Amino acid sequence: MSDLGPQTEISFAGTFGSSAIAACFAELCTIPLDTAKVRLQLQREVNLRDEENSPKYRGTVGTIVTIAREEGLGALWKGVVPGLQRQFLYGGLRIGLYDPVKVFLVGGDFLEVSLFNKVLAALITGAIAISVANPTDLVKVRLQAEGKLPPGVPKRYYGSLDAYVTIIKQEGLGALWTGLGPNILRNAVINAAELASYDHIKQMILNIPGFTDSVLTHLLAGLGAGLFAVCIGSPLDVVKSRMMGDSTYRNTIDCFIKTLKNEGPFAFYKGFLPNFTRLGSWNVIMFLTFEQTKKLFRRQL
Repeated sequence: MSDLGPQTEISFAGTFGSSAIAACFAELCTIPLDTAKVRLQLQREVNLRDEENSPKYRGTVGTIVTIAREEGLGALWKGVVPGLQRQFLYGGLRIGLYDPVKVFLVGGDFLEVSLFNKVLAALITGAIAISVANPTDLVKVRLQAEGKLPPGVPKRYYGSLDAYVTIIKQEGLGALWTGLGPNILRNAVINAAELASYDHIKQMILNIPGFTDSVLTHLLAGLGAGLFAVCIGSPLDVVKSRMMGDSTYRNTIDCFIKTLKNEGPFAFYKGFLPNFTRLGSWNVIMFLTFEQTKKLFRRQL
């Protein structure tokens, strides 16, 4: 991640601020894809030959169209407030802590950082960041999961603040950390896939003659990071969404076993296309914005 030359430096606060801004902007642009992904992941397997019980959501575009038609365009941005809260905390911490943790792991020899240490640093920062941001992730998923309700049925939550209060009242304060186990696993792994791969791919590109630290380099590295993240993290993402959106699962293992038993292994890649579309575009937007924004926080030595 760090490509700081000898003429500039950036503080932790500067890195946190620039990454938080970039993550929030990327979230705002891509949350409709995330809403479609959550709906597809929560949809149970049904008999496709049974027209009465045929799946409501089919594919990324079909899911987005169905949500917009039945619930209005605004429904595609359900959960955007806790989503931005999540990205401010999670996005700021996971990237802000990445370089300091790398320095700690390699003992200050920042010029010689192995891929192993990059992955380990990203695993650590991802786990720390999501432990802090889990309540915002839970509320985001709960709001996204609620579809069109029958006439006379009240909404489960009336916005993010009401969701926080209602969850604490009905389920206790600890319920805000529901799904923390798979969430830590998912975000630590995805963070490693994103940050370590972006860091490594970017460095490989810069070693190719003719390539510089440009927008094209950031775009290619961001696409590569998104591909790695969704291929590795999709099963964990499905389990996380189901645990947060459905309180019937006892724990992570219970959710994994029931999903595998009832729907088969391909259920763990439900919503793969919207997940890849979302993570790929999210990473490109986030890293492009991050690289440009952090220039504002750099100072001359």
